[in-house]
Amino acid sequence: MPATTLPPNLPEEDQLFRLLRQLDRAPEASQRVTAEAIGISLGRLNTYLRAATDAGLVKVTERPGPDRRQRFAYALTPFGADEKIRLADQFLARKFAEYDALHAELTGSASGLIPLKYRSKLMQNNLAPIQELYVSYDSAQKLKVEAADLTSHDLTPRQICDLELLMNGGFNPLKGFLSEEDYNSVVEDMRLADGTLWPMPINLDVSQTFADTVEIGQDIALRDQEGVILGTMTVTDKWVPNKAREAEKVFGADDLAHPAVNYLHNEAGAVYLGGPVTGIQQPVHYDFRARRDTPNELRAYFRKLGWRKVVAFQTRNPLHRAHQELTFRAAKEAQANLLIHPVVGMTKPGDVDHFTRVRCYEAVLDKYPQSTTTMSLLPLAMRMAGPREAVWHGLIRKNHGCTHLIVGRDHAGPGKNSAGEDFYGPYDAQDLFRTHQEEMGIEMVDFKHMVYVQERAQYEPADEIADKDNVTILNISGTELRRRLAEGLEIPEWFSFPEVVTELRKTKPPRSNQGFTVFFTGLSGSGKSTIANALMVKLMEMGGRPVTLLDGDVVRKHLSSELGFSKEHRDLNIKRIGYVASEITKNGGIAICAPIAPYTATRRAVREMIEQYGAFTEVHVATSLEECERRDRKGLYKLAREGKIKEFTGISDPYEEPTNAELIVETENVDVDNCAHQVILKLESMGLIAAQ
Repeated sequence: MPATTLPPNLPEEDQLFRLLRQLDRAPEASQRVTAEAIGISLGRLNTYLRAATDAGLVKVTERPGPDRRQRFAYALTPFGADEKIRLADQFLARKFAEYDALHAELTGSASGLIPLKYRSKLMQNNLAPIQELYVSYDSAQKLKVEAADLTSHDLTPRQICDLELLMNGGFNPLKGFLSEEDYNSVVEDMRLADGTLWPMPINLDVSQTFADTVEIGQDIALRDQEGVILGTMTVTDKWVPNKAREAEKVFGADDLAHPAVNYLHNEAGAVYLGGPVTGIQQPVHYDFRARRDTPNELRAYFRKLGWRKVVAFQTRNPLHRAHQELTFRAAKEAQANLLIHPVVGMTKPGDVDHFTRVRCYEAVLDKYPQSTTTMSLLPLAMRMAGPREAVWHGLIRKNHGCTHLIVGRDHAGPGKNSAGEDFYGPYDAQDLFRTHQEEMGIEMVDFKHMVYVQERAQYEPADEIADKDNVTILNISGTELRRRLAEGLEIPEWFSFPEVVTELRKTKPPRSNQGFTVFFTGLSGSGKSTIANALMVKLMEMGGRPVTLLDGDVVRKHLSSELGFSKEHRDLNIKRIGYVASEITKNGGIAICAPIAPYTATRRAVREMIEQYGAFTEVHVATSLEECERRDRKGLYKLAREGKIKEFTGISDPYEEPTNAELIVETENVDVDNCAHQVILKLESMGLIAAQ
């Protein structure tokens, strides 16, 4: 119902806004408390309540009171909630205008605060509070009790990141997970259905099994992995998305080499749910709590210090000297204060863990002027979506109160595609950001590629060195840095701070001292277990690190005895092996795994699980099917050929051969000792064991 058709007996708009806000805050308060809260008489409140109910803004329900007298509870209808938002915008716009006029009268110049015009630009400045989705403390306590009867969904780590930024306003103007209409519009046009700029699909992906238990209009409880309720969601939409289309439009290609595309096809649920979210409590973080700020907490901090311009530095890597020089120059160019805003949610597989990175940031924070620089952590699950991600980061930083964002060369790029080429052009992200920055209300500061000029002992932008043919230009790539760390080589002080190098060396000791995993894969009867046993003996003979063999048959007996041989169960078995291997690797041991592991996606998931902590060496035991059948000591192939064993790899179920294994071992006419020795030589060449 448009505002112009509201009945004439409603209160004037400011009073109506106060009434709707109070009913939303305290729906079960007595009429006397409500009247006192908004400063009117009880009789006038009753008149207003009747008018608001007749207009469809408020729904009244009866409830018994503690003294057995009849009480009432008031809930805003969807129309009432929309009207409250519209009135809030109108109220704020008028107050900003009044402030602007007063500022001009006192100082002779405008304040620079722009009145609100569109919901997509909820706050046109970095000083005013932003809308959150949390209910009041009292309402949250009530909802926690009521949620015990709701169907519960246990959120994945990525969904927890998304939900936190939905609830605290980091994803403003979203009010929940996208509807199907909004999702389709975002995928195709980078806009919500109402035209608001938003480049990234934010949906609750669930399994088909869970989706079958949920009906449209149903409320579900959203819980973390410990079962703690974080919020509720009203399911308004349920659909099966076209994931190939999403990959093409959002990430530029339906290519599994892209980590987000791989996640989309191999980890995300098959069904998407959409609907508004009600926030009950924020996720619990036990790490770096003093560094975690919501958008409103940052805005309040900027407001307290009088920071009118703030440039954010997006990073998922440790800070080195080039980054420091870059951020200094960006803040100077924008004449702004600096917010170092690293991502501590999910980043690219293989990145330095956020605990190490934050320790590195804290180690160098005193290199920055304290009065103009601060640091806060962002619990964002990155998608590595390049140009779209840059726009997304801009909107998120705008919500956190920033006026500028440093956008780098190949911003949020995932690396190489399946053809060995970069997914995105080096300046695609900057170009797309520049196109939309006025609409977003946040300006871009171009990333300058900084290099060290030895003769002048300083960092300078590479494209601004006029005498580059006459000076010595030094730079260390990320690959070279990782090599030096792995081999324990010197990292010069001109490149990084000693404090940062110290922290990195704690986490990344020389490779010959790190834990690692050797993952054999091949057909049944290919010789995996035999070679794995020989390798285990050779490594134990060398000593220095504990060695554990996770053979497929042994793991099935002790860890997965309840599992069958369906694709789902085989995947689960391999992931269990991967989890145990990751724990061994994390704690400095050597894990040797020897399952069949027939599926590429599952092997990749295990690789990503382990490479957080150490090296993963995939060994394809490439024995032919014919040779495996000839060796068939257990008679399994014969039974499979006769149809007595269903879903047998190589016969009735496929084996997806590795295409990028670190080592391929041929076992036909080669003895076991030689095969194991090939693995030893490969491990030596990778620096994982010291040469004998």
